[in-house]
Amino acid sequence: QVQLVESGGGLVPAGGSLRLSCAASGRTFSAYAMGWLRQAPGKERQFVAGITSNGVRTTYLDSVKGRFTIARDNAKNTVYLQMDNLLPEETAVYYCAAERARWPTMSLQEYDYWGQGTQVTVSS
Repeated sequence: QVQLVESGGGLVPAGGSLRLSCAASGRTFSAYAMGWLRQAPGKERQFVAGITSNGVRTTYLDSVKGRFTIARDNAKNTVYLQMDNLLPEETAVYYCAAERARWPTMSLQEYDYWGQGTQVTVSS
């Protein structure tokens, strides 16, 4: 069982930055690939970024490449999402999720555990 708690969301102007954190419970955090996903109002939830269980490899949604950075600290059971140059259309609830696997997946159905989400609002 893994419990995930996100933090760091808020209101930021367009072009601004936020750093999201996701703290995980349990001793097996390093066995899970981690992902950040988001859901905008009226839209489907989408994959944003993922990181392998050992933190060596990352993958991103094309539209966030070069602006978002996912990282993890297995000693602290925490995964991060640094978001720079945010756009108003990226207003959404951001979720972290854990998959019992080495590599992260873009498929939402493959994630085993989800956090409750944190609201990110980007004003224009």
